[in-house]
Amino acid sequence: MIEPHVPAPPGPPPSWGAPGGTGAPAPLPVRPGTGRFLVLAGVFVCAACGLVYELELVALASYLMGDSVTQASVVLSVMVFAMGLGSLAAKRLRRFAAAGFGALEAVLALVGGSSAMVLYAVFAWTGGWGGLWADGPRVLLVGFSLTIGVLIGAEVPLLMELIQRVRRQDPGGAVADLFAADYVGALVGGLAFPFVLLPFLGQLTGALLTGTVNAVVGAALVLGLFRRDLTRRARRLLLTANVLVLALLATATVLADDFERAARHAVYGQDVRVAVRTDVQEVVLTGDADGRPLDLFLDGRLRVSDSDERRYHEALVRPAMDGPHARVLILGGGDGLAAREVLRHPGVRRVDVVEPDAGLVRLARNDPGLSALNEHAYGDPRLHADTADAFRRLRSTPSAAYDVVISDLPDPDITASTKLYSQEFYGLLRRVLAPDGRLAVHAGPVADRPRTFWTVDATLRAAGLPAVAYRVGTRDAHDAREGRDAAPAPDPGRVAAGLHAPAPRGWGFLLAARAAPALRLDPAAPRPRTLTPESLAGGARDAARTRVPGLPPSTLVHPRY
Repeated sequence: MIEPHVPAPPGPPPSWGAPGGTGAPAPLPVRPGTGRFLVLAGVFVCAACGLVYELELVALASYLMGDSVTQASVVLSVMVFAMGLGSLAAKRLRRFAAAGFGALEAVLALVGGSSAMVLYAVFAWTGGWGGLWADGPRVLLVGFSLTIGVLIGAEVPLLMELIQRVRRQDPGGAVADLFAADYVGALVGGLAFPFVLLPFLGQLTGALLTGTVNAVVGAALVLGLFRRDLTRRARRLLLTANVLVLALLATATVLADDFERAARHAVYGQDVRVAVRTDVQEVVLTGDADGRPLDLFLDGRLRVSDSDERRYHEALVRPAMDGPHARVLILGGGDGLAAREVLRHPGVRRVDVVEPDAGLVRLARNDPGLSALNEHAYGDPRLHADTADAFRRLRSTPSAAYDVVISDLPDPDITASTKLYSQEFYGLLRRVLAPDGRLAVHAGPVADRPRTFWTVDATLRAAGLPAVAYRVGTRDAHDAREGRDAAPAPDPGRVAAGLHAPAPRGWGFLLAARAAPALRLDPAAPRPRTLTPESLAGGARDAARTRVPGLPPSTLVHPRY
């Protein structure tokens, strides 16, 4: 979008950078009405491209660095500030509005179009160097936001001069026309990004195509409509610059797939077996041809490592299954590993898995490595998968429908998951639990983030579900890398180290019920491989020592994670 600008009152026309230098502007090659329409159409397209650049930076930064609220706040605030700077800086170019606008659009097309590829390259290849480069993506995010904001803001005074160049009119009417075209263009760009560019082209190619459109429209408007306002040398320079920009963007577009594969190998290592973009997230499986050793990454975060996942899933599921467990609900857990542990217990009649990503469910069902790891849980007739939002699903679930609920969700510090750790959400869970039902919640690493963990505990209690806390340490924290919610470990051969926190030292869980539950294992179930009553009791003592008292609960309107 463009920054508000109040033009100078009508007066003698400025110098337009025509071959003669000063004086009356050269006649346009079209009638004033047609010229005015073409300028407003250019405003429309440039506004759409500018908003796409903003959204692309927010989306990619949220994927690479997490916490979408913070990334959106940084990008939008820096860009709006920079737009004001750009408007002020463009005052010096008003005498050369046509040439200035053409040059500005060429630079904006190159910077905005290449921003996603450059940001991803720094994330993939420089994160393990430490020092300044450890924060490279954050520095670049601010740099791109500032640069793109300045260029977008500088468009405004120049466009006002060009629209008045076509036909002098009341400044208020010119501003109204300009803003109308700008805001409609922003609407189209804002809708095109999530519904067309992102799903069909992806972030890299979508940004490059947007830059191409931006360059073509800017060059066509200036060289077609205002070419007589430019010197011959200015026309040659502007044409050469735009041809060079288009050539660079076209080359990057052709190489985008190869670049993405190379960057993915730099992030995950050379043993990437599956890399797909589902409707929800990017899913990457690493391992050899037989699928082992298997690691599952979702949006760049390691979620499953087969060297240590059994410790996590046994600790999450087994204590909750001590008691009635005929009807079990698993929230998240599309990989089928929590379901594997549930299905080991005698007396389980039905397991409902509510996972929003249908692509992950298909992969867990059909991939040889992942389906072997979950022991073909999706082939069990007792298991039923529902690809739905957990919050909506619970609102339509009858009361007392389940004996056990397993909350196998991403860490509460991840913005998209915050509502699934709220008091309102746990109130819905309390309603769907049977009177003697139990709820198991993965609440993040208690030793590394105790305040977050005990906020989940306070939120459960506020919803009428008192809980007992326990933790389970990873077998080898460096190798295991906190398999559910942590970012990849600092191994430069596999991940962009330095962009995420070090691997937590274990997993923290909460077992909740209408009355404070006992922390035990089901004696009738097959013996766990990694969990014993003694280790479970020790984990409860370890977790209790980290308690942070007096924390308020987290709600939908006041999230505290």
